[in-house]
Amino acid sequence: MKIMKIIIHVLLVGIMAFLVFILLDHTISKEQPRLEPASVLKKDSDKKEKIHYVAIGDSLTEGVGDQTKRGGFVPIVADDIQTRYDLAGVEVENYGVAGERSDQILKRIKNDQTIRDNIETADFITMTVGGNDLMRVFQTNFFNLTIKTFNKPIKKYQQRVTDLLDEIRQLNQTAPIYILGIYNPFYLNFPEITDMQKIVDNWNQATEEAAKAEKLTAFIPINDLLYKGLDSKVGITSELSETEDSSMSGNNLNSVDNNVLYEGDKFHPNNIGYQLMASVVRDELIKTQDEWLIKGQK
Repeated sequence: MKIMKIIIHVLLVGIMAFLVFILLDHTISKEQPRLEPASVLKKDSDKKEKIHYVAIGDSLTEGVGDQTKRGGFVPIVADDIQTRYDLAGVEVENYGVAGERSDQILKRIKNDQTIRDNIETADFITMTVGGNDLMRVFQTNFFNLTIKTFNKPIKKYQQRVTDLLDEIRQLNQTAPIYILGIYNPFYLNFPEITDMQKIVDNWNQATEEAAKAEKLTAFIPINDLLYKGLDSKVGITSELSETEDSSMSGNNLNSVDNNVLYEGDKFHPNNIGYQLMASVVRDELIKTQDEWLIKGQK
């Protein structure tokens, strides 16, 4: 009789443990992957078997801050679309050079025949530009900076972006161009400098307007992905009052870490940051897949 009671007791404990496990499994949220795994599409007779991807731009294209040394967001995008669309291969040409401004990128395109040849045969093109142009304005007007300081430079910058896109389009009439915006890497450490966010927003708006004026060209914003870090709510926005601003005035570069920026310089994206960038580029590629994936588009 005692044995029967023990068996019943063990069974009840086991059942309770199982029910608790089921309850916890459904109520505790699981961390989501940084870049959702690609789903493989069925083979399509109208789909290209191989894709030629050309990336050009500054340090964000080169992949500065990527500790894997693979090249930032570019190889992540290439690997994802190869898997997603079951491609035989994705040929990638990465022409990212750290520190280059829009005029320097344009000069390379005009003078480097290899770059020109690859742009001509590209199925799609990504470009990062603008950060170094903005930093140049900061450097040359460091002791006399206001929002108005950027009015003339931003117009000249917008024209250079237009020239860049025109040059690429002369070489390739059919490949879609995806141009990424810039972000504010200083927000978490200096949230009281609300003008900085306004300047970045204006700079991105100039890039977006230039992109909208070109055919088959999309602007991809990344500031909201990176400037606050991953799931971070630290900092303020330009809409806060002066009283709230002053309460944050003690921030400095060592007070708050942005967990999507490279620890080595607190400026460029780290591996997580580049995954976030790759995710939004991938989403735009999926949205516009008929422009680069279907045969006859080249």
